[in-house]
Amino acid sequence: MQTLSKSAYEKTGGLAYFPRMLDKIRLHAQGQLRPDFHRNLGVGADGWCTKFLRVAYSDLKTRVLAGGTDEEILQWCSAQGRPLDKNDTMIWNGFITKIGWRDQASARLEKLKAEQGLAHRTDIMTMPEFFEVDEGRA
Repeated sequence: MQTLSKSAYEKTGGLAYFPRMLDKIRLHAQGQLRPDFHRNLGVGADGWCTKFLRVAYSDLKTRVLAGGTDEEILQWCSAQGRPLDKNDTMIWNGFITKIGWRDQASARLEKLKAEQGLAHRTDIMTMPEFFEVDEGRA
């Protein structure tokens, strides 16, 4: 059985997307992650997030699978990579919640929308908006 990952809008320590990334790691390890998500593990938004935090995705994956809450893992990221202040969080959230809107991910978003029969949905302008529709939350 496959389980949906958390919303890209969900936050840990004020940081959007982070819980989704951790959830995908856990679900994949349990064999419950949607197969179409497998190719993006550690790349795309996951890669941008780990680079922003300055931790290696492989190290993060090892830490997540060792257990702990999302908050504990974010604290680990701060200790291993860099701590984030409110300005960092604001910049990250502004970036990740708008990815796909007139940027490097726009073409990918349009391709995904077309593949899912959603090309007519002009209200879906970002990847997180697409995820919400694709995963049945909106």
